[in-house]
Amino acid sequence: MSAPCNVVVLISGSGSNLQALIDSLGEDNPARICAVISNRPEALGLQRAQAAGIATHVVRHKDFTDREAFDAALMEIIDTHEPQLVVLAGFMRILTSGFVRHYQSRLLNIHPSLLPKYKGLDTHRRALEAGDREHGCSVHFVTEELDGGPVAIQAAFIIEPDESIDALTGRVHAAEHIIYPLAVRWFAEGRLRLAEQGAMLDDIPLPATGHLLRI
Repeated sequence: MSAPCNVVVLISGSGSNLQALIDSLGEDNPARICAVISNRPEALGLQRAQAAGIATHVVRHKDFTDREAFDAALMEIIDTHEPQLVVLAGFMRILTSGFVRHYQSRLLNIHPSLLPKYKGLDTHRRALEAGDREHGCSVHFVTEELDGGPVAIQAAFIIEPDESIDALTGRVHAAEHIIYPLAVRWFAEGRLRLAEQGAMLDDIPLPATGHLLRI
C-alpha cells in the first residue's frame, strides 16, 4: 500500500462531494483528509467533517480587504497540515494566481460540465439550451486559467428527452460523487500527476478531455 497522502478539502456549502470523498476512504485507500476549510461558517460540510472526526477551520473572506489577503491567510492554515493534495469541493471563491502557483500540480477541482465546454457558471442550462446530446462533469488540475487546467477524468451520460434542469443537476451530482473520489485516489496512489505535457495516468499522457467514464 502507498504511503498516506494528506489531503485538505476546501468547501463553501453543503459538502456533498466532501461526503463522497469521506465515504470513499478506507484501509486500502492511501488518501487521508486531514482538514476541511470553509469560507462560510454556516457551511453544512463543516458538520460532515466534524462527524467524521476531521479537523475544521473557517476563514471568512468577508474579514479580508482583498483576495490576496484572504488567500494568504488560507494558505497559512492549509500549509500547517502539510498536504500533498488540495481539493476544491464546491469552494465558491476565485483563487489568486499566487495561490494557484503555490499549489502547482497538487490542486484539483471538479466542474459540472464536459470541459472545455461551458467554463464558468450555469452549465446545466447552457447544455440544455444548446441542445447537447451529452452532459457530465470533469475533474481537472487547477491552473491560472479559470476552469482551464488539464482534465484528469470526465463522467458523461446521455441527456434524456425533455430533461429538466433539476433532473440534470441531480444526475451530474451523482456523477461527481463517482469520479472525484476516483481521481483523488489515483493521485494518492501516485498514478495521477500533472507533468509538462499535461495530466498523466500511469505515466501515460491523458487526452485533452481526460479519462472518460460513461455512466
